[in-house]
Amino acid sequence: MNQTPQIRNNGDGDVGVDVKYGVTQNLTADFTYNTDFAQVEVDEQQVNLTRFSLFFPEKREFFLESRGIFDFGQGVGFGSLGGPGSGGRPGAGGFFGGGDEPTVFFSRRIGLESGETVPILGGGRLTGKTGPFSAGALNIQTDDARSSSIAGTNFTVLRVKRDILRRSSIGGIFTNRSVSLEGDGSNQAFGVDGLFSFYDNLNFNAFWARTETPSLKGENESYQAAMTYNGDLYALGIDHLLVGDNFNPEVGFLRRNDFRKTVVQAQYSPRPEIELVRQFTFKGKVDYIETVAGTLETRNLNASFQTEFENSDEFVADVQQSYELLFDPFDISPNISIPVGGYEFQDYYLAYNMGAQRRISGRLSLQAGEFFGGDITAIGFTGARVEITPQFSFEPSISVNDISLPQGKFTTTLATSRVTYTFTPRMFFGGLLQYNSSRNSLSTNLRLRWEYQPGSEIFVVYNDQRDTALAPGRDFPMLENRAFIVKFTRLFRF
Repeated sequence: MNQTPQIRNNGDGDVGVDVKYGVTQNLTADFTYNTDFAQVEVDEQQVNLTRFSLFFPEKREFFLESRGIFDFGQGVGFGSLGGPGSGGRPGAGGFFGGGDEPTVFFSRRIGLESGETVPILGGGRLTGKTGPFSAGALNIQTDDARSSSIAGTNFTVLRVKRDILRRSSIGGIFTNRSVSLEGDGSNQAFGVDGLFSFYDNLNFNAFWARTETPSLKGENESYQAAMTYNGDLYALGIDHLLVGDNFNPEVGFLRRNDFRKTVVQAQYSPRPEIELVRQFTFKGKVDYIETVAGTLETRNLNASFQTEFENSDEFVADVQQSYELLFDPFDISPNISIPVGGYEFQDYYLAYNMGAQRRISGRLSLQAGEFFGGDITAIGFTGARVEITPQFSFEPSISVNDISLPQGKFTTTLATSRVTYTFTPRMFFGGLLQYNSSRNSLSTNLRLRWEYQPGSEIFVVYNDQRDTALAPGRDFPMLENRAFIVKFTRLFRF
């Protein structure tokens, strides 16, 4: 009997080695061979209503360790301006205002390519601090990808920072990818940055970076200069960023290119003599983005009001006027494309954040208004956590976007549910169930971790991916792939 679609079952096993060596008290060397990340939780899915790439955070422990040393050009951002810490709409920039700063080194570029896992043969890392210097060096070699034409590639990252004054630093970075994604040859990025902190609330940060790619010549630089004054009552931020059309950090992450961006933000946060209120925050923000040649591409005008209550709950209300110029058609949904042109729209956002100290916490939100010549209504319950017992927690999340455009209507639904049960301090079970209507995807990730002795662990992992676009004759989502993994680690100390 022939099965359609065909089913193929593969079993496999492998061995890898990780070595950690203390060079000095503050300098550590790590070596890895045949690196495996089977135990890592899968990515949390996102719904993309923009024409830009989504950013997924690093979850692999090898790259998370000491990652702060490799941060480049990251000063005190606008998200840390005074007032309650979690206010404002997600991204703090509406549809198009946030996350435009390039990341010169983004570790997910190593071992992952276009959503495919690329085998890591091995490599090493040296990180730590000596005197006023912080240093990081990383070299990783990947193998050819089995199911695509991705060639084995060597990745190198060098980072150094020096502490100056009381709370300031200057530094430099260099990255190299031996096989460029743009034609033949390799890709390099290098730059310098600085963070200068004065008094308690005044900060300046800046960077300059350049990339070298064989097929891209000229307009290959990026720079930023920003100032923030972050007082309790008053706060102010000014930022200017430029990214050239051919700036191409292939060991980094770049959301958009060929633009210059200016941001101005002001904030007033009084503490009223009201028994239930800890602080009010009034905030205004302008994002102005134009091409390097001077054509306006994006403009966001945002005004928000926020209340932080004495019980740590928060209420947020804001209004935003946006302008977006599309140089190319934008496929926002299957069979729906937004034409080239300029679009102005205004939307409103309300949210209530329940404090993390509650047994039930999370954010309830409502967004409504105009969107690319049509309308959008979005509701969500996100960042939620329900503590059933001290050992058992449940984290449900759902967001629904209902969009009506001249070109058509569609609704996206993203629902996730994470369950964590801690048997003992050394054993826990975690489960993540996700449904994404925009990708017709239903996925399950179950993980059991047992640290049977200090530093030595056993992982049991089950992954299940299904297509919810039901084919004729099917009444249950079709299985796309399934994996059952057992991973055993043993720590040896010398």
